[in-house]
Amino acid sequence: MEYRMEARGGPGPSLLGFGGLRFPVDGDGKVCEKTVGEMIDRAMEGGVTYYDTAWTYLGGQSESVLGRALSRYPRESWCLATKLPCWQIKSRAQAEEIFARQLERAGVDYFDSYLFHTLTRDVWRRMVELGVVELMEQYQKQGLIRRFGFSFHDSYQAFEEILTARAWDCCLIQLNYLDVDFQAGLRGYRLAQSRGVPVLVMEPVKGGLLANLPEDAARPFRALNPRASLASWGMRWVASLPNVGVVLSGMGAMEQVEDNLNTFGTFSPLSPEEQAAVEEVGEGLRRRLKNGCTGCRYCLPCPAGVDIPGAFQLWNKIALGQSLQAARRSWEGMDREERPDQCYRCGQCERRCPQHLPIRAQLAQVTGEVEAFLAQGCVSSKQAQEL
Repeated sequence: MEYRMEARGGPGPSLLGFGGLRFPVDGDGKVCEKTVGEMIDRAMEGGVTYYDTAWTYLGGQSESVLGRALSRYPRESWCLATKLPCWQIKSRAQAEEIFARQLERAGVDYFDSYLFHTLTRDVWRRMVELGVVELMEQYQKQGLIRRFGFSFHDSYQAFEEILTARAWDCCLIQLNYLDVDFQAGLRGYRLAQSRGVPVLVMEPVKGGLLANLPEDAARPFRALNPRASLASWGMRWVASLPNVGVVLSGMGAMEQVEDNLNTFGTFSPLSPEEQAAVEEVGEGLRRRLKNGCTGCRYCLPCPAGVDIPGAFQLWNKIALGQSLQAARRSWEGMDREERPDQCYRCGQCERRCPQHLPIRAQLAQVTGEVEAFLAQGCVSSKQAQEL
């Protein structure tokens, strides 16, 4: 396991980071804590020291679950990162209250990294005006925060304004071989590199999409290394960038932990031939995908009950060549109220979406295109019967 970032009173952050957004949950939405504990045990054994969570993850469960799992290990053996829900903050006092509750939830005396969550230009400016930036700087002087950074979802221009406003310890951006020009993108990565700000990366496999490619799209990868997982290509592409200090993976199953440890246990950057294969796959996918949903579920709950990530996942899978039978199972498996045609266009989802997707307009497209795709199978079946 590589450790690229400096240690600050504890272990250096591992190149592979364990994200706490996609822990497994039961049918009632409760985190399966025993399973999470087993995955954390394996990650610790494999050298993972960086664990990331947030105030809002999994309905507020993530910080507590992660804190309890890590508490079985000496505090100096792991780094814990969490985030302030800046879009909710209306006063400095509110930020103070949430920070105190986060320490209590996680059962710690300090955070190794503390980030402003999902910053946009407007939210950043409000944090400055409310004195929340100054508050975090005070916490850092007091030893309650060791690294102060931000996670980002806005335009490159907004990223440039925020990154150059002060001396940050790190920044967390969405980056993968599909999203090279999206939000901060590679341009933002290079700006951070020029300023000596370590980059943490989220969505390296785009919410699992790059880990589940159709075989025709994945052909360049299979030709070079048929045994390598599709996820490993996305992880290695990101980690091959020298100023990336942590690659976060929201691992939801032990199989994902093992695959990531296999990739990062003895990390090897992409060769020129492998880099060319990634670029070929990425270009092909960009021509086919319908939208950029990562399945983060920030858009939920929908007042109408629509399963927005599920609808977009199906839409993209059909675009990538999912079989008619699999698409029909997914569509028929959705409850009636979860389907995209139940959207009544209130717009709450779009205000929450970190990708800034035109969700309402795209949901209207999903129903028509999915039903047209499924109807092709019905026509073919009828024609076969007539023959």
